[in-house]
Amino acid sequence: MNKMNKNIIIGSSLVLTLLAGGVYASRALAYRGNPAIQGPNYSAERHEAMEKAFETNNYEAWKTQIGGRGRVSEIVNKDNFAEFAKAHQLAEAGRLDESNAIRTNLGLNLQRGSGQGRGMGRNR
Repeated sequence: MNKMNKNIIIGSSLVLTLLAGGVYASRALAYRGNPAIQGPNYSAERHEAMEKAFETNNYEAWKTQIGGRGRVSEIVNKDNFAEFAKAHQLAEAGRLDESNAIRTNLGLNLQRGSGQGRGMGRNR
């Protein structure tokens, strides 16, 4: 195999790897306070149940749907769920700055251990 063909194959492999990584990362980092982005656990039924939980301020229904997944399940509790629901409603209304301010106050926009809000909390 000549050097040019080898470089094309290596370059193509690199591009495909980067694209696949980008698709995976975008799904893994989906939502994060932007309701226009569907997360990896999205289904129409789950979405409706979550919306109803937010509308009725029903922490227990939300907790059942979230199923202990993600950092949000570690931070949001019965005492702060109303604020979290408000942040959700603000985000849906396109008021992302206000929504993100609430999320930051709750500790959702902080990277674990950093203390620096960057809008990209991590799920572990």
